[in-house]
Amino acid sequence: MKLLRDILYGTPIIDSVGNTNMAVSKVVFDSRKVVKECLFVALSGTQVDGHEFIETAIEKGARSIICEKLPEDIKQDITYIQVKDSKAALGIVASHFYDDPSEKLDLIAVTGTNGKTTVTTLLYRLFQSLGHEAGLLSTVAVYIGKESFPATHTTPDPVAINDYLKKMVDRGCKYCFMEASSHGIHQKRIAGLKVRGAVFTNISHDHLDYHKTFDDYILAKKKLFDELPKTAFALVNVDDRHGRTMLHHTKAQQYTFSLKSDSDYKAKILEHRLNGMLLRLGNQEVWTKLIGHFNAYNIAAIYGVACLLEQDELQIVTALSNLPAVEGRFQYIQSSDDITAIIDYAHTPDALKNVLQTIRQLRSGNEKVITVVGCGGNRDTAKRPEMARIATQMSDQAIFTSDNPRNEDPEAIIKDMEMGVEMHLSHKFLSITNRKEAIKAAIRLAQKDDIILIAGKGHEKYQEIKGEKLPFDDFAIASQFLNQTVS
Repeated sequence: MKLLRDILYGTPIIDSVGNTNMAVSKVVFDSRKVVKECLFVALSGTQVDGHEFIETAIEKGARSIICEKLPEDIKQDITYIQVKDSKAALGIVASHFYDDPSEKLDLIAVTGTNGKTTVTTLLYRLFQSLGHEAGLLSTVAVYIGKESFPATHTTPDPVAINDYLKKMVDRGCKYCFMEASSHGIHQKRIAGLKVRGAVFTNISHDHLDYHKTFDDYILAKKKLFDELPKTAFALVNVDDRHGRTMLHHTKAQQYTFSLKSDSDYKAKILEHRLNGMLLRLGNQEVWTKLIGHFNAYNIAAIYGVACLLEQDELQIVTALSNLPAVEGRFQYIQSSDDITAIIDYAHTPDALKNVLQTIRQLRSGNEKVITVVGCGGNRDTAKRPEMARIATQMSDQAIFTSDNPRNEDPEAIIKDMEMGVEMHLSHKFLSITNRKEAIKAAIRLAQKDDIILIAGKGHEKYQEIKGEKLPFDDFAIASQFLNQTVS
């Protein structure tokens, strides 16, 4: 229990009605989760307006309400707090309700189109291997120390974030590594948090179904850096042309990483093989099991964060060499007749291009590259033809298939993709709507030493179709068919 007046501290209030010297049992913003004596925060959304559920929340036992507009029917014994922005207020009160856990550990937020999951996951593993208790909030999983929980969003809601952070503090965690998605930043899910450091990996075409313009997308990412305090650090990829943009107006201490440009934390690829890379980081050399230029950037970012958090450089490099690849990020299987299948989460044009460029660099001879790729439904449609264009240009054979069609017709999605194929490359693609059959076809087309890229879903263990999440695992299915081919 907390007193309402205490958890309201720092919240800009327009008006209030009622007594703030009352106990709050819980903070909720979903009327279905209301419990007796809780604080209900009414959020204005694009599809649902929480203000419409204030009466329901009171009937279920809420005694205090945060809202942007006071209801006409003011109830006795209920306290109403009017604010300009309920989303920002939710972050502040949630932090206070859980005893401001972000102030009791080093919270590192990682944003960018690609690389967030790899960077946060490997930072978590790195710090665990260096002997520190750490937490992770990522697309793939949530970790509190060594205990894992399923992830529901790239960046959870403010109540869930603070609940997890409080558990991390109680478990003795000193660090937490968190993905900060553009949606999460824009929707103020990280409001009220004290961030020790922020990392920018890169930015490319994505999420324009939500942000509408690329400039809006950039500004959403930049907001994370604009709001950093002087005590924090900002670490950005200066090989990305928007890297320095993130640093404009930030109060934080500024640092950079790169492969090409001069920077504070520069990586150089010395050797590049299918089973890993030899990198130079500063004056140190490190062998990593990760593959590709994009992962060299990720390693540079991870190295930079660890140094900025005052870890020993030699211990960092030693620990990096032992870190396994992240599930569904350039994860590969090899059959006994040397057919290689690579599973990767690449679901944006830039990510797909990066993975295919890496595969090209790893080819030793005349191996064919066969790419299985789809695009998600109810998402940015502009990237569909671009994904198909890249797949056909950079592969010997492309197979267009379903990804997560959600509420769209998968065949209509594939038709959108086909529009991006250049006429002279039309012989290089097949369309197979059933994803399992598409993977099976790719493996049947492959011969000794060929490389199959299965892109778009990576770590996901489901396909989302008509509101249902049906079991589906690219890695397991590819393994099954590769074994059948071998036998």
